[in-house]
Amino acid sequence: VRKARGLNEKSVRRYIDEFGKTLGEELLTPTRIYVKAIQSLVGKVDVKGISHITGGGFYENVPRMLPEGIVAKIEKKAVPPVFDLIAKTGKIPERDMYNTFNMGAGLVLAVAAEDASRAVAAISAAGETAFVIGECTAGNKGVELV
Repeated sequence: VRKARGLNEKSVRRYIDEFGKTLGEELLTPTRIYVKAIQSLVGKVDVKGISHITGGGFYENVPRMLPEGIVAKIEKKAVPPVFDLIAKTGKIPERDMYNTFNMGAGLVLAVAAEDASRAVAAISAAGETAFVIGECTAGNKGVELV
C-alpha cells in the first residue's frame, strides 16, 4: 500500500525544506500534550471552548464545543505543508484528510476575537506553537472550511 501511495524508503528519507527535516521525521513527530498550554491561559483569557483533535475528530470534536447556531470557519491556509504532500501523493480527498488527520490542529480553543492575540501569546510562552486558524460565526453548528 505504501508503494502504491508513493511512499517508500527513499521518499521518507528525503529532506524537505518546508518541514526542516526528512519526511519520515515529520511523519513520526509525537503527539503533543497541552496541559501547560491550557494552564497558561487560566486567568488570562476567557476560554469559551476546548476541543482535543485526534484522528477522525476534526469534524466531530470541534462542533461539540460550540453552542447551537455557531459554526467554526477554519482557514485551509493554516494547514502545515506535510498534509498537502500526503493529500497529493495519496490522492486523498480533502474531507478524508480532515477526518483522518488533525491537519496540524492538535487542540482547538474558542476564545473571543479580542482575546485571540493574548491566547496565542500565552500558549507560545508555554512553549507551544499557536496560531489563529479561523473564526466562529452565526450559522449551522459544525465546521466549514474556507
